[in-house]
Amino acid sequence: MVPLSRALSKLGLLSRSQAVEWIREGRVAVDGAIVRDPRRLVVPERVSLALDGVPAERPGWRAILFNKPRSIVVTRSDPEGRRTVYDELKEIAERLAAVGRLDYASTGLLVLTNDTQLAAWLTDPANRVRRVYLVTVRGALTDEDTRRLKTGIEVQGVRLSAASIAIRKQSARETHLTIELVEGKNREIRRLLAAQGHEVTHLRRVAFGGLELGDLAPGAWRALTIEEIRAAFPDAPVRSSLKPQR
Repeated sequence: MVPLSRALSKLGLLSRSQAVEWIREGRVAVDGAIVRDPRRLVVPERVSLALDGVPAERPGWRAILFNKPRSIVVTRSDPEGRRTVYDELKEIAERLAAVGRLDYASTGLLVLTNDTQLAAWLTDPANRVRRVYLVTVRGALTDEDTRRLKTGIEVQGVRLSAASIAIRKQSARETHLTIELVEGKNREIRRLLAAQGHEVTHLRRVAFGGLELGDLAPGAWRALTIEEIRAAFPDAPVRSSLKPQR
């Protein structure tokens, strides 16, 4: 059993904050009766839900792979008024949650899904899901730089490290790197390299687990199948009880 507000969120019907608001306003019915307590416990699969008197159609399972362009943020709304990934995708991503983040200046592979259990598993550091990035920095990296990036650096009390790092091309002016992470801490690559005195000028995620960005154009997206997710993340839970959306 879960709180009603969480059930509505898990089913992809409303966001958690929307669910709390709608329940308190008397807009949600459970088995034909209005419920005003967001903490009311329910078994989502065993109750009949209605929103504003309309029976709730439970959305099918859905996940998409999006090539995030530069200069948009991965959030539903931005206090600074910047364009968001949901502005970019419009109604396609209305009921989808982004799996992890890419910052404003970063680009590349982003997964969005309405499978909250899957999203939680993918972002749990304990599961060590690999993330591969193509990175360009100012200046040349020394052998000591690359060693420290792999062994780890403490930045503001947080231990950061790259699972692997390879130099693809280097000059005195800039270095092109392939970096793999397995935890996905906030702005980890930028913070790691800044600690070594190197500014990141370009960062693109090209792989996430067994998923690859391939030749998908910036700003474009494609649907992912349950089979594709299971192949890319063999140990991840998938809400197979939901029929995939057409």
